[in-house]
Amino acid sequence: MARQERAIRTRNAVLTAAAAVFAERGYEAATIQEILERAAVTKGALYFHFPSKEDLARGVLDHAVTEPPPEQPLKLQSFVDMGLILAHRLPREPLLRGAARIAADQSNQRFFGKPWHDWVQLTTQQIVAAQSQGEVLPHVDPGRTAQTMVGSFTGIQLMSQAATEMADFEERISLLYDLVLPSIAVPGVLGRLDTSPRRGARAFAEARASAEAEADPPAAAGTVSDPPAAAFAADRPAAHTA
Repeated sequence: MARQERAIRTRNAVLTAAAAVFAERGYEAATIQEILERAAVTKGALYFHFPSKEDLARGVLDHAVTEPPPEQPLKLQSFVDMGLILAHRLPREPLLRGAARIAADQSNQRFFGKPWHDWVQLTTQQIVAAQSQGEVLPHVDPGRTAQTMVGSFTGIQLMSQAATEMADFEERISLLYDLVLPSIAVPGVLGRLDTSPRRGARAFAEARASAEAEADPPAAAGTVSDPPAAAFAADRPAAHTA
């Protein structure tokens, strides 16, 4: 068991280090040597888990998955929350930043745009659900709207990175929703949506609390429970994104 735990820790350390290097250098410029130094592991340990740099990049993409936001009474709020939570997490989590850099790197066609199809599908489903609940105007095309949102999000991410190293990313994504929602939301719903830049942090905290409650249900009388696991911990390589 101890050996298995060490292997998991080593793998996670390598993934986190690789994601950070990919985020800073891009896939082509990233080197195994720099990843080794960041992870503080031996070359043998790294290659045991990831035989090549391509396998490392694939591992980062596969593990940079974002959990769905908590369900809200308004389906459009869940749609907004997904983007705002991601905008909150991207500047703070190496795995997400690394995956985003790999996916946006046109010099590597093996991975270019890899997560976007799944993201468009999920966004389409959210808009369809909101439309079926009467929150989205009947003429709105969910698929085309989802493609526009994913493309806009990715472009804003690159602009924010270039301008402020993503310091203003949450504000920029908040503005994106403020500009798009009036063209798709039913007027009576529009005023009830929270698109503020701070919404992402609050929704993420709700998601973490919900996950911890599910992972650690209340203990029966007379028993002592273990501390809840932080299922949404920002530094864990768990749960695709931009």
